[in-house]
Amino acid sequence: MIFDEFTIKTLIRPVNDFPKPGVVFRDITPLFQSPRALRMVIDSLIQRYVEADFTHVGAMDARGFLIGSILSYELNKPLVLFRKQGKLPADVLSQGYQTEYGEAFLEAHADSLCEGDKVLIVDDLIATGGTLLAAVQLVKRMGAELYEAAAIIDLPELGGSRKLQDMGIPTFTLTAFALDER
Repeated sequence: MIFDEFTIKTLIRPVNDFPKPGVVFRDITPLFQSPRALRMVIDSLIQRYVEADFTHVGAMDARGFLIGSILSYELNKPLVLFRKQGKLPADVLSQGYQTEYGEAFLEAHADSLCEGDKVLIVDDLIATGGTLLAAVQLVKRMGAELYEAAAIIDLPELGGSRKLQDMGIPTFTLTAFALDER
């Protein structure tokens, strides 16, 4: 199936003033309600990564789980979950980070990765980059390496993709939205 960016963008719903005034939330729920669009997104990511040299898929809580679990299955790679604080039952590593809404913590099971592992981390979007940067720190703390950070959407005006690139972290997104784009 050929990737159609226009179709994908029309299925990403802007929600004004959520979760707080002044924020335009990019809701990917309609994209997941369209089997054709979801297949376009997943097939595009599979084609990009099918022969790539990484060992694990890391999925970001919560919408990144939807993409990451499918990629993990299709690419036959182990899945590492990066969760919000307090959601994992065993020994965890924790990393604080800033979001556009405030401070938060990201956690992963301490035994999820080890030296020599190489991780593709995925999320629904890149905004300020805080969540992905926290995941990168956790990957490094476990002795592993980052392969790439991937997402469906980039919000370049919020600076996250630039921060990642400035830190030498390769990034890939399928589409981007300007802050005022509807």
